[in-house]
Amino acid sequence: QVQVVESGGGLVQPGGSLRLSCTASGIIFRFFTMGWYRQDPGKQRELVARISPGGTTNYHDSVKGRFTISRDNAKNSVYLQMNSLKPEDTAVYYCSSFPASSWGQGTQVTVSS
Repeated sequence: QVQVVESGGGLVQPGGSLRLSCTASGIIFRFFTMGWYRQDPGKQRELVARISPGGTTNYHDSVKGRFTISRDNAKNSVYLQMNSLKPEDTAVYYCSSFPASSWGQGTQVTVSS
């Protein structure tokens, strides 16, 4: 199963940007669809974006046009560029394979003025 380390979260004002990074191990990364997920306390974890081995992307409706997922197979890494952030984007963000097989510790994103 995949092991991941996420980074890049933080506190940002509404309208700001953050770039999340995730480095994976334990899998042949280039063969796997990877996803970014998020979970707010009291809510179910949801898929935010995913990217196939060939680079095809899919997004949750709430982030379309604002978030961009990308990958670097040479670095076993997947990224999430988040622009025009809103308070409702506040959550712990996780990466994993898609479908998810295991979870890292996540990275907290807080959007607040």
